[in-house]
Amino acid sequence: MPKIVDHDERRREVLSAASRVIVRDGIDAATTRAIAKEAGYSNGVLAHYFADKDEILLSALRQSHRRIRGRITGRVAGMTGLAALREVLLDNLPLDGERAEETRLEVSFWSRSLAAERLAEVQRAEAGELRAAVREFLEQAREAGELTADDDLDDVAERLLALVDGLSLHLLLYPGRLRGQDVERLMLQTLERL
Repeated sequence: MPKIVDHDERRREVLSAASRVIVRDGIDAATTRAIAKEAGYSNGVLAHYFADKDEILLSALRQSHRRIRGRITGRVAGMTGLAALREVLLDNLPLDGERAEETRLEVSFWSRSLAAERLAEVQRAEAGELRAAVREFLEQAREAGELTADDDLDDVAERLLALVDGLSLHLLLYPGRLRGQDVERLMLQTLERL
């Protein structure tokens, strides 16, 4: 009797393996051979599911984004304005092991995206969705009278997202200087000033 293979599950396993390699060893180390070894498969299995290494990397990034989006959607269900904004921004900071790995994965793609237009397009689209959510929650907060500042909301959204990126990098790069509670405090102080 032939072995029944769950192709979707095998694809997810390969993408999870690719993410682990990238987080642990860096994106340059994420060769098809390293990914196959991490997943416990041969290179031939990878070739059956993905056209090339770039497709694996792109799919791993998208899988991570879907997981993050699903978690955030659950966290902000029924929330609006500053409460929802707070949850979205805090969820995008590497304040626990899972989010630290997600941030490491994301940051690993940044430099590669500068030279690979397909990756850059995905990064831009995903970042655009996050920016749109932040902007919408700011608009809701303004309409509800939760904002005291009269700043342009597009500018505020950019500052908040830049703060998320900067704090995330600092927390990952300088763990002796910053702790998760410091990063959370800095973000909450910024939100309080709005």
